[in-house]
Amino acid sequence: MLPAGPATPIEQFVEELELAEARDAPERSRPYLLLNMIATVDGRATLGGRSGPLGERADKELLYGLRTAVDAVMAGAGTVRAERYGQLIRDDSHRRLRCERGLAEEPLACIVSGRLALDGEIPLLAEADSRVVVLTPSSASLPQDCRAQIDYVRASRDGLLDLPGAMAELHERLGVRTLLCEGGPHLNAQLLAQGLVDELFLTVSPKLAGGDAMSETLRIVSGPELDPPLTLELAGVLEHDSYLFLRYRVAAS
Repeated sequence: MLPAGPATPIEQFVEELELAEARDAPERSRPYLLLNMIATVDGRATLGGRSGPLGERADKELLYGLRTAVDAVMAGAGTVRAERYGQLIRDDSHRRLRCERGLAEEPLACIVSGRLALDGEIPLLAEADSRVVVLTPSSASLPQDCRAQIDYVRASRDGLLDLPGAMAELHERLGVRTLLCEGGPHLNAQLLAQGLVDELFLTVSPKLAGGDAMSETLRIVSGPELDPPLTLELAGVLEHDSYLFLRYRVAAS
């Protein structure tokens, strides 16, 4: 990393992840899951309730680069609302790149929602061309003002979402072999606790935000402590304008 070497294009970085091999692994019964998050040096995952203010150009390029290489992109309903999710692939060159990789032009959008508190004003759900799968324990459906093409994975255990069951259905029924999760922190905690995450991509933003540790300030993982803590294996480090881009393998998976 330091001293600086030649620049690494995002396309090269993504190719070196070898996600095609993970996608084609015959022994898997759930998607190969990548978790992509950003946090300040002091651990804040949001500023003003959103992660957007923490990032910069290279972080956004990594986000869209990862989206070009996976079958589906997943986020919790709170993240979809707060970040105003819209079209996942906006650049024509990224669409062509996905086709060259044998993928659909647009990844399948997956929303995890317990209460289905979503409406048609969210750009992703307002777009008629969007393909959205809602992972939920509920038997209800989204409002009729949602114009997106919507499917449901209904997996329930004791009234809560059965995440392992939902992942298995994504894999078997909907053909999702590689899955990128973009949060939020509570969904991250559930995925990690149930051994469903294979890799973590963490961008360390060169910012100090402060805030009361006992307040509602979110970190990249929120909820009960992971017991025992999960072990991570550092697989790569990149740097750009004092931002650190860390790639970890989640050993416990």
